Amino acid sequence: MLRRNSLRFQAAVVFALFGALISAALSGALYWALKDAGRHLMQETLNAELQDSVARHARDRVFVPPNTLTIKGYVLSPKEPEELVPDQVHHLLPGWHIVQMEGESYFTLVADHNEARYFMLYNMEQQRAREASFLSALVLFAVFMILGSAVGGFWLALRIVAPVTRLAEWVGEAEPGTKHLPSAKLARHDEVGELARAFERYVERLGEFVEREKNFAGDVSHELRTPLAVILGSVEVLQQDESLNEKQRDRLGRIKRSGKEMVGMMHALLLMARERMAGVDEPLCQVAPVVREAVDRHRAALNGSAVDLELAVRAEPALMVEPSLLVIAVDNLLRNAAFHTRQGHIRLSLEADRLEVSDTGIGMTPEEMARAFDRHFKGKASAGFGVGLSLVKRISERYGWKVEIVSRPGEGTAVTLRFDSATS
Repeated sequence: MLRRNSLRFQAAVVFALFGALISAALSGALYWALKDAGRHLMQETLNAELQDSVARHARDRVFVPPNTLTIKGYVLSPKEPEELVPDQVHHLLPGWHIVQMEGESYFTLVADHNEARYFMLYNMEQQRAREASFLSALVLFAVFMILGSAVGGFWLALRIVAPVTRLAEWVGEAEPGTKHLPSAKLARHDEVGELARAFERYVERLGEFVEREKNFAGDVSHELRTPLAVILGSVEVLQQDESLNEKQRDRLGRIKRSGKEMVGMMHALLLMARERMAGVDEPLCQVAPVVREAVDRHRAALNGSAVDLELAVRAEPALMVEPSLLVIAVDNLLRNAAFHTRQGHIRLSLEADRLEVSDTGIGMTPEEMARAFDRHFKGKASAGFGVGLSLVKRISERYGWKVEIVSRPGEGTAVTLRFDSATS
């Protein structure tokens, strides 16, 4: 199917327009040349007829006018009856004229010779008929040129674009591990070969970059898991010490929760770094338990503050999502709301098609809202590294959710995750 945005269609249109322009210019030039040649022919014919009539009139003393289907002649002189000159030409001055007489057009020459005024008329109807016939032929020629140019353009575009199309098909079908293009593409010495070689160089650099990223992610995962495991193990040992007071135990609990959050975060970020393969199903995750656990964790963190955390579970949807990623999304929404709310309340509402976190905090300006999901962006009152909402956005894009944010300075913020298309 020929699409409007395809190179073949564009080439066919360009060639058709070029053919139309050339044919129009050529047809116009030919038509003008025909009209000009016809005018010169009529002028030469009338001049010759005038000279012959003047000579015969001077010789014979009697004017014998030409009277054929094409040429008519009249004279106005003291020796000739004036009423023989038609009214349509009687008043004409010397020169060239076009007059209508008896329903037909005549190209007229008026000249004065030997005290007489001569009128020579050429019937233009046959000339106009020839011009009309020639114009019809030019129109047919122009249509043929336009169609021929379009067909030729489409055929030429097929020949030119076909190698690029095949290269694009190969690239689209190439597996992630493919490193080299077919040698036939690289051996070409035209623009397609240059494109193939440039693309191969890009693929090689991209492969090296992906390999470095994979090594980095693997090394970070391996190097961080061990110290995190040591930290968590040490915390568990310290918690068994009966000499610790309540404040010390509370601090150890916070260290343990932070360590577990780091483990979960590391696992989730590794998942985000991996390519999500089509056709591979995610586990079915119940959203309500994840939400309740997140609310419990943040209630403990908000204990003693002037902020109330409310939870409203109106439905219990199940989503095809990695549980650790859902945990991170909910935690980041709650953490963002808690940071921007010094007093008032935070409300988390779970429904069948969406999850909403609203607060009565400081809110955001329109400028801050426009960049709220940008990586590393921090508002004027923000702290940390500015990755919370950005990470929520990335997780949402991974699963096809929609993220909406509504905020007003001094009134609070509401962030909504709409996952209705993923709800089972």
